[in-house]
Amino acid sequence: MIEHTGPEPSRPLRSWIRSSPGTHIWLLIIAITSVIVVIAPDRVEHVLLHRNSSNIHELVQHPIRALLSSAFWIENPASLALYALLFECFHAPVERWLGTLRWLLIVATAHITATLISQKVLLMAIQDHRAPHSMTHVVDIGVSYGLAASVGVLTYRLPHPWRWFYLAGAIAFFGIPLLSDANFTDLGHAISLAVGLLAWPLTRHPVSRET
Repeated sequence: MIEHTGPEPSRPLRSWIRSSPGTHIWLLIIAITSVIVVIAPDRVEHVLLHRNSSNIHELVQHPIRALLSSAFWIENPASLALYALLFECFHAPVERWLGTLRWLLIVATAHITATLISQKVLLMAIQDHRAPHSMTHVVDIGVSYGLAASVGVLTYRLPHPWRWFYLAGAIAFFGIPLLSDANFTDLGHAISLAVGLLAWPLTRHPVSRET
């Protein structure tokens, strides 16, 4: 388990980054791939997003690559600032609290589980003619499944009674879309949140309670 050093008052930015290295390495990679998407010609951008997608086609042809690479791209580079904020609000606190290895285990489990189940449900819908066959090539990239898992596990970091308000808000945010015109992404978010909540045993011996 990776232990995090205490804060360095003279170097607050360095201390902040070192306290959650996995979060910031991940964010840096996403920033790089976002720049690539911005500067690439439209045709190349289209190929990049589809080749790095975890859609049905790519999962069948290149399952390991699809599951791994899809976690490092976002479809709209303009959302990078928002994702950076969300990483700092959810991933970074969980990584500092539980350590990099446990945080990564939870996030990776959620990303893989949510992707496989949601794409399986989509495949069944295609086979039953409830969804068009073109959905096998839909762009399915991004980091939102991992974020949903961190949102879930962070529930156990909060004290009572705020924990219950936070939990109710998280369930409403990810659950309400399932009651309306849900798609495979909404299902994936709900599954990821559940994975985070089910990770409670991993929170029983936190690495550090430094914030």
